Amino acid sequence: MLDRSESALRVVVRSKFYRSAFLALLIAGIGLSAATPQLTLFLVRDLGTPLPVAGLYYVTNLAAPVAGFLVGRWSDRSHDRLLWFRVCAVIGGVGWLAMAAAKTVWLPFVISTVALSLAGGSMAQLFAACRDELSRHPTKAENRVIATIRMAFTVGWILGPVLGSWFGGVFGLRALLVATAACVFAQMLPLGGQRVERYEDPGISPHPEGRRRLDHMMPLLVFTAICVLAMTGDTIKFGYLPIYMAEQLHVSDSVRGAVIGIQPLLELLMLPAVARLADRYGPLRIMTVGAALGLAGNIAYATSSSVSGLFLGQALTAGLWACVGALGVSIAQQLYPEGVGTASGIFLSSIPLGSAIGGTIGGIGVAIIGLPHVFFVPAGLTTLALVAFVVLTARLSVRMKT
Repeated sequence: MLDRSESALRVVVRSKFYRSAFLALLIAGIGLSAATPQLTLFLVRDLGTPLPVAGLYYVTNLAAPVAGFLVGRWSDRSHDRLLWFRVCAVIGGVGWLAMAAAKTVWLPFVISTVALSLAGGSMAQLFAACRDELSRHPTKAENRVIATIRMAFTVGWILGPVLGSWFGGVFGLRALLVATAACVFAQMLPLGGQRVERYEDPGISPHPEGRRRLDHMMPLLVFTAICVLAMTGDTIKFGYLPIYMAEQLHVSDSVRGAVIGIQPLLELLMLPAVARLADRYGPLRIMTVGAALGLAGNIAYATSSSVSGLFLGQALTAGLWACVGALGVSIAQQLYPEGVGTASGIFLSSIPLGSAIGGTIGGIGVAIIGLPHVFFVPAGLTTLALVAFVVLTARLSVRMKT
């Protein structure tokens, strides 16, 4: 594998585990993205939840960091890295089935807080297993390998909303949630009975305890917090950009769909390029560039009075999310190498955490300053993230030299 390091695609294709991980993420991405945009509609239409209460559903994402940390710690103490991937997938499948059977308003909130938060650890532990394999079989294209595997999840998020809208319209939203449960279970099938032994680097000291553990984790926690700042605008965009286009710009349904759908497509196209740049210039430097693109994207949303400005904002935001998708989990693992399962869990939980915080900020911001100026709020937060990335990169460079 080291000899063929220039071709990440060849590395993935020739590895049974990487191929299986790619298929698992594709299946999970389709299932999750099919149901997620329909959950508010399910709460309102099928359970009779008042709209303001239904909007609070995404606050349950605040439980994700705790779940990610716990699952990561358990994974870092387990011999087989894929054990907790399978446990999380089973919990997730059962959770979605329970969601489909829910008859009361409060039950989906409990299911999301407990079961679905833990289920989110499956993807994190799959990437932790990828890091174990990369540690055993080093390659100069490791960022590109991770990006190639991550592309499967992005493809799933392109296909899933379309399939979910059709499936829910034909068979109903409860049937859609059952289908999501099936996908969450099915992500285990490509891996079959494979095992990935947890890699123990002889050059890394055993897990520290107490204050030393927190000191070792601090760069990871800082990096994750910075990413949360950079990602808050995404929930605001999905929640309010369609409303802005419909009520103030008066664009057609097809144009609104094109504006929203262009980002994941561009993100998919950018992933390999981002990973290649990271292999050449360093992942943290490229993440800083991604934050700058996210800042420009939020400014484009906030100042646009036409659809062309929104397309520009989506293209710039796609650059941010390509950096997050291709590099985020790898950087997190490098910042806490003694616990890559914990690092993966904590970082990937930053995405739902950013969603919860962004939803809260968006609701308050729209009420105070309206559309589209609400996007100046995530622009300010992304500016802080950009500065923080520059400082973190400089400090880590100094630490590595010393």
